[in-house]
Amino acid sequence: MKRNALTTAVRMVIAGTLAGTLAACGGGGSGGGGSVSGSSDGTSVGAVTGFGSVYVNGTRFETNGSVSSDDGIEREDQLEKGMILKVKGSWDGRGEGRAERVSYDDTLRGPLTGASFDSVEVGVEPDTGTLQMLGQTIIFDKQTVFRGATPDQLVANPTTYRVRISGWRTDNGEFRASYVGANVIGLDFDGPNEVELEGIVQSLDKTAQTFTINGFQIDYSLAVGDDDFDLDELENGIGVEVEGYLQDGVLMATEIEDEDDLFDDDDDVEISGDIYDFDSANRSFRINGVLVQYNRGTEFDDIRESNLQNGLFVKVEGDFRNGVLVAEEIEGRDGDVELEGRVEEIDLTNEVLMVSGIRVQLTPNTLIEDDDDNRRRSRVEDINGFRVGDFLEVEGRQRSTDGGYLEAYTIEREDDDDDDDYELEARIDAINSTTITFMNLEILLNDYSTDGARAGDEVEVEYRRTSGGQYELTDDLDD
Repeated sequence: MKRNALTTAVRMVIAGTLAGTLAACGGGGSGGGGSVSGSSDGTSVGAVTGFGSVYVNGTRFETNGSVSSDDGIEREDQLEKGMILKVKGSWDGRGEGRAERVSYDDTLRGPLTGASFDSVEVGVEPDTGTLQMLGQTIIFDKQTVFRGATPDQLVANPTTYRVRISGWRTDNGEFRASYVGANVIGLDFDGPNEVELEGIVQSLDKTAQTFTINGFQIDYSLAVGDDDFDLDELENGIGVEVEGYLQDGVLMATEIEDEDDLFDDDDDVEISGDIYDFDSANRSFRINGVLVQYNRGTEFDDIRESNLQNGLFVKVEGDFRNGVLVAEEIEGRDGDVELEGRVEEIDLTNEVLMVSGIRVQLTPNTLIEDDDDNRRRSRVEDINGFRVGDFLEVEGRQRSTDGGYLEAYTIEREDDDDDDDYELEARIDAINSTTITFMNLEILLNDYSTDGARAGDEVEVEYRRTSGGQYELTDDLDD
């Protein structure tokens, strides 16, 4: 909110307040099974945003500390933020849940063959790009968590790294990475096989015992079916997971399984991911192989039905019936605001940060990352780690209630920025001859051009805080 409105409302409080509140909720290994009073029973599939025990899709799930996986991950303390989990259990509307079973499976695993940034602008650090491996294209963005190597390192020397990817399939057969874990070639991941690839079977030749996934050749002459899957059931168009090793540019499969339904029939379900196979006429789309059907009774949050399209990142809640997820609610999860600025005040009780005059609200869905600190920390430690003066990059949604604020999807602590110039991409709430207002933050125009901008326009602004505590533009508006 606006500086002079929020400054009186948000007070500095001691870090122990939040720590005591959240620590009372328990941490990893706090017990699994059972149900939460008034909760839904089912399955939640989404990326980890915090620990203590694990936060998935905005719910803190208590766990027994164990993880089911074929990829060398057996314990909760081996998980990383960004990894996509399947949590079987119960949860309630307060964001509390209990996990009966936590499962993890790599989406892709193997050596990189290429990496690039989408664009390189002088003086601007790129944060979106693509990775190439096993003939597949993987998109990374601001919400992708990197461990073991930074995007810069991967782009500079891609062929020196093996990676494990946890991500979502997109509309054109590519993947959107939620997590990228990198090891230098020669330092293998824990697991029985060197590579893993999932996708749709194409060009099946049962005589030669080969097929392709997005053009990448797979030889299954030495493979066995896994998890009750019979190799005789292979056919073009089905989704499979393949594990094996590389030989002369061919994936020699040792294990193949089909993409089982993520959910049980009559499950209460929540899942997040990218929309693909969108069909407006039949009111349906897919997320990670799951067919979603919506209807007139489906509620839309932060998105309109008319905005649905391939490539949109959403969370869906509903009931799984006869192999179809019938959506009760579809929530848009793509951010519409970006902010770079300094922490000015902290309210740990309400999980609110004042960042360069903008009220930033944290939620259980907020992913908190450090630019150069990859330690695995609990959510309590994440939040208590904020300090006045920290320079942050924040991405999220612009909210109009309570005068306006920024609901944070991702927050990254950056190395110190010496020039103290702030950047904001957001929707204008009000503008006049002397000021422009975003989320109740009033910025003096300072004789810079607004070039016909009006309330409701999405623009980029650069600004700073004056010695008198006001804010002023440092450049013309950029739409």
